Amino acid sequence: MKPEWSCLNDVTIIDLSQLLPGPHATSLLLQLGADVVKVEPLGTGDSSRQLGEAVFAQFNRGKRSVALDLKTVEGKAAFLDLVRNADAVVEGYRPGVMQRLGLGYDALAKINPKIVLCSISGFGQTGPYSSHAGHDLNYLALSGFWSIPAQVNDKVARPRVRVADYAASGYAALALTVAIVSARQSGKGQHLDVSIHDAIMSWTAPAAWAARGYEDCPQDSPIVMPDNDIFETRDGRHLALGILENKFWVNLCDALDVAFPALADKRFATRVGRQQFKSEVNALLKTIFATYPLSEWIEILSQFDLPFSPLLSASELFSDPHVLARDMVREMASEKTIALKFPVKFSLGLPEGNDHVPLVGEHNG
Repeated sequence: MKPEWSCLNDVTIIDLSQLLPGPHATSLLLQLGADVVKVEPLGTGDSSRQLGEAVFAQFNRGKRSVALDLKTVEGKAAFLDLVRNADAVVEGYRPGVMQRLGLGYDALAKINPKIVLCSISGFGQTGPYSSHAGHDLNYLALSGFWSIPAQVNDKVARPRVRVADYAASGYAALALTVAIVSARQSGKGQHLDVSIHDAIMSWTAPAAWAARGYEDCPQDSPIVMPDNDIFETRDGRHLALGILENKFWVNLCDALDVAFPALADKRFATRVGRQQFKSEVNALLKTIFATYPLSEWIEILSQFDLPFSPLLSASELFSDPHVLARDMVREMASEKTIALKFPVKFSLGLPEGNDHVPLVGEHNG
């Protein structure tokens, strides 16, 4: 059932994209009520199908699949028939491909003046990098992600999820919603140029700007805090300590300074002092947290108002009481994967999830 209030109930989106950014963006809009028609290459379909059924299902459950060869006259004609009654097209080719296929924005607008074309590419439709190949790590590298100091003993390591891709998919979904509403009001669609690099730059640029001048000694950067870090416990587990406000340092001292009197050092009593002696503070905390296993630290620190958290294992995550209470995750009965609900709770409700994962071309004709 689709709630009557949903502004996307009668929205149709054609999804030409593959892998993560485009399919994730359209899956978000599907969860908000849109009908998403996934146009896949004949035969193999979306490249993510080759990565396993669970990978494809994650971003494409509930969509309809139409298989077309866009290089043929017949395939183009069938695609344009879909465009005629659609609100938006999402594509993830390199810049210029849609034009070479004869399916650029101007061609689509002739068929449907209200159409919104959302082009998601690595570096955008313009600029010296626009034709370059790239994936998530490349966009992070060129957005200054690793130029931002984060820890007293910092190190370069790859993120655990595809941060840049998810940033771009979120902006694409937001921009599509605005552009579709605008087109319905004005009668005129538009071309959205979504750059994955631009998207992650919008996250990294402020911190990278602040990091200028600290390249030779990143530890001196004011955003590096000795008590806002991840610490290893005696059993090889880790906990995150998120102290920013001074009141939390006071609470930490109340919790631990009897057993660890060095925390009460007057030099560390203020944020300014801890920043001045950040190597010493960080080393002290590392020593302290290495004395007990994680379970004991949870028991000790839970008695105080402190921003601390255990680093959960994958199994622990899905049995965590807060995760269960928020009901974000649903195990899909027919697939060896999960379905994630839209991460915003709407008081009027959202459409129930459709777990059906289409076969390539299942909805042709």
